[in-house]
Amino acid sequence: MNRESPETLIGRETELVLVGALLDDDPGADRALLVSAEAGLGKTALLNTAAADAAASGARILRAEGVEFEAEVSFAGLNQALIPLIEEFGQLGELHRAALQAALGLAEGPPPDRLVVSNATLALLRQAAEHDPLLLVVDDLPWLDRSSAAVLGFVARRLTGSRVGLLAAARSDAKTFFDGTALPVLRMHPLTPDAASALLRRRYPMLAPGVRKRLLDVARGNPLALLELPAALTGRQREALQSLPTVLPLSGRLRALFEARVEGLTDAARNLLLLAALDGTGELAILQRASDDVELSGLGPAERAGLVQIEEDTHRLTFRHPLVRSAIVEVSTRNERYRAHRLLAGVLDAQPDRRAWHLAESTTGTDETVAGLLEQTARRVLGRGDPNGAVVRLTRAAELSPSAMDHRRRLVEAAYIAANMGSGLEDVARWLGEPTQGELDPLQSLQEATTGVLLLLNHEGHVAAAHRLMTAAIDGCGTTLDAEDDRVLAAVFVLLLICGYSGRADHAEQLYRVLDRLGPAPPEDLDLVARVFLDPVRTAPAILDRFDAALRSLDHEPDPWRIRRLALAAGVLDRLTPYRTALLRVVDQSREAGAVTNFVALLMHICGDDVQTGRWDELDKLLDECLQLCDARGLGLYVPIFQFRKGLLTAARGEEPAVHLANEMMRWAVARGADRIAAYAHHVLALSAIGRGDFETAFYHAAAISPPGTMAPYVHEAPNVCLDLVESAVRTHRHTEAASHVAVLLDLEVDRLSPRIAMLVHASAGLAADSDEVALEQFRQALDVADSARWPFDRARVRLVYGERLRRAHATGEARAELTAALDTFSRLRAEPWVTRATNEIRATGRTVPAGPATDRPVLTAQEHEIAVLAAAGLTNKQIGEQLFLSHRTVSTHLYRIFPKLGVATRGALRDALAEADPSPDPSGQPPPAAPKQQP
Repeated sequence: MNRESPETLIGRETELVLVGALLDDDPGADRALLVSAEAGLGKTALLNTAAADAAASGARILRAEGVEFEAEVSFAGLNQALIPLIEEFGQLGELHRAALQAALGLAEGPPPDRLVVSNATLALLRQAAEHDPLLLVVDDLPWLDRSSAAVLGFVARRLTGSRVGLLAAARSDAKTFFDGTALPVLRMHPLTPDAASALLRRRYPMLAPGVRKRLLDVARGNPLALLELPAALTGRQREALQSLPTVLPLSGRLRALFEARVEGLTDAARNLLLLAALDGTGELAILQRASDDVELSGLGPAERAGLVQIEEDTHRLTFRHPLVRSAIVEVSTRNERYRAHRLLAGVLDAQPDRRAWHLAESTTGTDETVAGLLEQTARRVLGRGDPNGAVVRLTRAAELSPSAMDHRRRLVEAAYIAANMGSGLEDVARWLGEPTQGELDPLQSLQEATTGVLLLLNHEGHVAAAHRLMTAAIDGCGTTLDAEDDRVLAAVFVLLLICGYSGRADHAEQLYRVLDRLGPAPPEDLDLVARVFLDPVRTAPAILDRFDAALRSLDHEPDPWRIRRLALAAGVLDRLTPYRTALLRVVDQSREAGAVTNFVALLMHICGDDVQTGRWDELDKLLDECLQLCDARGLGLYVPIFQFRKGLLTAARGEEPAVHLANEMMRWAVARGADRIAAYAHHVLALSAIGRGDFETAFYHAAAISPPGTMAPYVHEAPNVCLDLVESAVRTHRHTEAASHVAVLLDLEVDRLSPRIAMLVHASAGLAADSDEVALEQFRQALDVADSARWPFDRARVRLVYGERLRRAHATGEARAELTAALDTFSRLRAEPWVTRATNEIRATGRTVPAGPATDRPVLTAQEHEIAVLAAAGLTNKQIGEQLFLSHRTVSTHLYRIFPKLGVATRGALRDALAEADPSPDPSGQPPPAAPKQQP
């Protein structure tokens, strides 16, 4: 039997304290305890842990366990418990020794008197505990023979004042010969939700979140179910690559445990319970119609056995435990299940989706009518955000299809959904590789090509080859493309992704021609995203108002596809932050539905926003998790994007992985012809070089993205490196190149793209300016850009170069203020190369340390003060985070620093402490925020 070690028993801390008290030194303490619990709640694990704890503290341990086939053998249990003490029998009196030897079958003699055996057992245990405490552990009391149970019951009531403890366990629904009425009883309950989750995470750390939630719901805190249910699932089901069955399968241990509870039912009761288990709604009206049992009298035995409960007020049946439902299905025969599904399908005309599934489950051959109904159901399920559910229904519809063409068509659609949202790439390859007969029509071929291209891109396919395949499939659909056909729109979106990765002008121009072929007109969102994403510098300014209007509708947008499309371009224009709530909502929905590809794609955008907006505290870990997920699910298409996010973060912090990640991205880009990824790699290398003070290398990499004096078309990273290019040009005395680049930035009105880009453009102009007057005015304009504080790292970089120029212009006081503000931000972000650079500049102003407060009062940074004010007003960490665009954990970290600064330990003391604190001056000149008014 497996025994849990003390340190691994989760959620039973209170119970362990109680059982541990059996051997306390208190002479008046209870020395016997009966543990009572339902099956699977961990009685044996608790007994094992208690025994291990007692042994570790020096106690002797005796054990006995009730065994079914020994239940009729007198004193069999007592034999198990006392045989380890056989060497000590000789110290007993003659009467007691003879009685015990006879009872245990160690010597011949007349049947011993039970009272004598009981007294002899008590004397033996007390004698064995003279030097060390002794704990007798008895498991499975219901199977203990009557004679042993009577003796141990006698002993248990006479242990007070001894050094002997007795710990026994029995199922709460089982009768036992053990007389425990006078003994303390410890009733075990299911694990709390937190403990159940912790147990499941410890034993199965790689479960997909949606699968974990389903198992927690079904197990209801039963430890055995939590440990055994995942074992009965396939690896793909545990990872949410395959949908879970409606009724979860049981492992051997669970099957034995729960099937025993239904074996004695009548046939009528079992038939009704099978209908209820397969129906899943618990509606009595459905059972009545399906079974023709108006009174449902057959449920009586199941109610009396405690398997189900009938709720009179709601007219519903509920299983006492969800695993009883699984057990009912497990004990049924295939023909019984077919019959039950047919009966349910016959009464569900008003619920077409459920009817189609029951029809499919009751069909043994092929049936086009059922396949068609199931295909329609799959599309509705997909519309509700359950791609894996749609895939299950489409593949079953394919199995039911009499026609080879319909079989192939449905498999292709399932493969497309799995590749584009569900990430079942292994299944996709298998489905697309099945032998086929006949030809698909052009739109079906388009969907097959789209799926194949996604598979190609996620592995080692060349971007140009993917582009050729995709355009050829689109061209095969005629000169006019139906803008209302989802297959066409999906193909165009995949072509857009290909163009984004390639960064080639001819690819982008071909995409625009495809958009023009969409009739009667290209969808507004798709057209906007394509033009903004591929070439924001030249196309975005003219359509920004339309694009912003589209983004404003995202808060209440139910379609995850539309949110995913718009997010692709919103990130390019620094417009994701206001719509994070909508994105996170879809992330959660995708996680729950097992839509891994959708989940990863949206996290990719959120991580990009986190890099720009300084949410760095947990970003590094999240990026690692995303990279691991991409590797595990074969989503190679997203790996270099996450590497880019991590590369920027590590480059800003001067960490070693930056260059390694950039080199990995460059190898990926060269092998696949992905110029966009190469530009990302150059960006990471340029930022890393600037942090090291290697401006020559930085210039090389920044110029590789967009040469000085140009804004390379179809390279949306070009505006993001304008400050890197200009600063490295100025630092390497390439003043002409710096000026020409600023000129093109102004000529193309790049500053219109976003406030962050405007800040970088003005800062670039300040760096390139010949006169201090022009330079300082440009820097002031950069810092005056609306909402520029949303991008703390970029703003701090601007303050740094502004402070450097102020120092050279001999405006020392102003320089110190800007440099100190920059240093504070760099320190908070742990951007060490920039901390060093800002510190050196402050020293150059004549100060060896940043300017401190004028008094001894506690000093908070501007952000700390803002957080403290909101916390003092009663806002939760989550509410504060939503207002300041921070994670609740970041808020918690700031409060952890704020409390000791202010000398307080609770939020309630913050208000008074704030009155005595000085917020650090905010160089923007803005006053610290006032406490918000509490809502009634």
